[in-house]
Amino acid sequence: MQSNKDKGKQGEDLAAQYLLDKAYQILERNWRYRHAEVDLIASKGNRLHFVEVKTRYSVRYGMPEESFNRDKMRSLKLAAEAYQLAHPEWKYLQFDIVSIIMLNDAVQEIRLFEDVYF
Repeated sequence: MQSNKDKGKQGEDLAAQYLLDKAYQILERNWRYRHAEVDLIASKGNRLHFVEVKTRYSVRYGMPEESFNRDKMRSLKLAAEAYQLAHPEWKYLQFDIVSIIMLNDAVQEIRLFEDVYF
């Protein structure tokens, strides 16, 4: 049985490959600022994407993206601000979610929710 950490890493690996297949460039994985962590920081064109990866092995308690809340958004904003200060060449930012559903250790669905800022 996989640990939650292993499941999270598997989801992040799948999300990174999904984004690469859609012509994104992965700049950072598990980037940390204080207590905030960004699963993936990617770029496409002139836009920097802060990506939260949500993976579920059952939809019994809802869809993966439904667990993204105000606290996580606040944390992503804080991390994005710090990242942008360190990398001022990025003028355009976007917050995204990659939602992954796994059933019986097989990918059932991967969806990208773009521009989820709130």
